[in-house]
Amino acid sequence: MQTVISADGTSIAYEQHGEGPPLVLLHGGSSPEYWKPIVPHFVEDYTVVVPHRRGVGESGDSDEYRLERGVEDVRAVIDAVNGAPVVFGHSFGGLLALEAARHASVKKLIAYEPAVLVDDYREQAALAAQMQKRIDDGDRREAMKFYIREVMHGGEIDDLDGWLAEWPPWPDIVALTENIARINRTIEQYQLPDALEIDAPVLLLTGTEGPPHLRDGIRAVDAALSNSQFVEFDDVGHGGPTEAPDRVIAKVRNFIGKEELSVAESGY
Repeated sequence: MQTVISADGTSIAYEQHGEGPPLVLLHGGSSPEYWKPIVPHFVEDYTVVVPHRRGVGESGDSDEYRLERGVEDVRAVIDAVNGAPVVFGHSFGGLLALEAARHASVKKLIAYEPAVLVDDYREQAALAAQMQKRIDDGDRREAMKFYIREVMHGGEIDDLDGWLAEWPPWPDIVALTENIARINRTIEQYQLPDALEIDAPVLLLTGTEGPPHLRDGIRAVDAALSNSQFVEFDDVGHGGPTEAPDRVIAKVRNFIGKEELSVAESGY
């Protein structure tokens, strides 16, 4: 485990795997364990760097949190690696990747359904407040279930408990309830600028089964960028990188200039 000191003095931990040019993987509301099944697909060609988001895993924390703190954490990791990295962010990690790339040197950028809220949904969501109410009522588990229903399933799922029983992060993710409530507060405060000035090429990924508000958000991000590619995966939801790894990894490897490693990947 490596560590770097962020701008406000907080220690940010990051894992490092493999050898080669740097590839930074930014997790969203879950833990860095999210990327565990993805890392082996890249370690033969890249130094894969997996930061632990502030307040999660081995990283330190601070009493005050806002988007700028998370962006500073990512920039500190980018400055610590050898050379301009490819950065791949999922969900809130996608938003951090986009904002960090506005101010840091990155080679290429990939974002899977970045946590960008637009239009009426941004004004009405109040996810953080609804999570906080459940937390204050002493039911952290219900707060997390509410978040998962809304963010992973767009508010609609017939049997959430059945789905959770098959979802590997459950119930350990309940330990992150307060942390996730605060990043939702940050997401709701973020307003996408009319133009995102990012020098690096950007690949935007989404799935047809992803939550509608994030599918709207990623299209708005695409419109705000001047140098982006947009890819939509049929029958894939918000968990795309781990839900359909062969398809997602094939597109990512093609975008960053490496040949696919397997028949399954090259067949998409």
